[in-house]
Amino acid sequence: MSEARLRATAQAWLASGRRAAIVEVVQAQGSTPREAGARMLVATDTIEGTIGGGHLELEAIADARAALAQGHVDLKTTRYALGPSLGQCCGGVVVLQRAPLDEAALARWPEPQARFALQLHGAGHVGREIVRLLAGIDCRVSWIDEREEQFPAEPLPPHIERVCAEPADAEVRSAPIGAFYLVLTHSHDLDLAIVEAVLRRGDFGFLGLIGSATKRARFEHRLQQRGIAGEALSRMACPIGIGGIEGKAPEVVAISAVAQLLTLPPAHRPPAGRP
Repeated sequence: MSEARLRATAQAWLASGRRAAIVEVVQAQGSTPREAGARMLVATDTIEGTIGGGHLELEAIADARAALAQGHVDLKTTRYALGPSLGQCCGGVVVLQRAPLDEAALARWPEPQARFALQLHGAGHVGREIVRLLAGIDCRVSWIDEREEQFPAEPLPPHIERVCAEPADAEVRSAPIGAFYLVLTHSHDLDLAIVEAVLRRGDFGFLGLIGSATKRARFEHRLQQRGIAGEALSRMACPIGIGGIEGKAPEVVAISAVAQLLTLPPAHRPPAGRP
């Protein structure tokens, strides 16, 4: 579950009067299952989120539920040396803070920052699989297609927005500086128009085009004829995805493409609003 969705769950639980505790990693040294800022919600009958699993998480859940059973969750900080204390091979040190789920806890919980803003062009098979993978990641996505009927009927997480627009390449202007773009539409001509718009804009963090080395060569030739310089073309990733992953099934391509996005440093933190 993404940090944004976990925070939204906490807000919903608080609004409904559900009693729960928040367990947060406030300090992490050395090799640890999660980083500082990772949180977990613990109720008597369920948990949401994770602080890394294993013995550490079991101890934290048991501690939070014991406090809930006593009718009062106070603010408590506990230091765990993962090797000596819990027998975990990570070997690092984690400091956990347990707190009641209340307005004060939500006030201390910052709004999660998006890892990247992405314009995802294409609602075909690969596009749908990419959206499924990004549903649990803190990012912002404009999912763009000219064909309304291609979008799935089920609702999407708040950070993923459907955009039915024609011409789709005009949407390139609405993305923030440093945005990522993945181009995988149903039409090579439309792919070309979108890629050209991104390259002419120039201030993108990443541009990925689905296809083969042959498609890349053809696109480079046509774009050079339209005045796009070779230096700009060298920034276009085609084929998309990380190396070493074989297979062309949509699920496989999507996993490889999302893994590639997650390796990229954020050129700019996306501002609030649409990517």
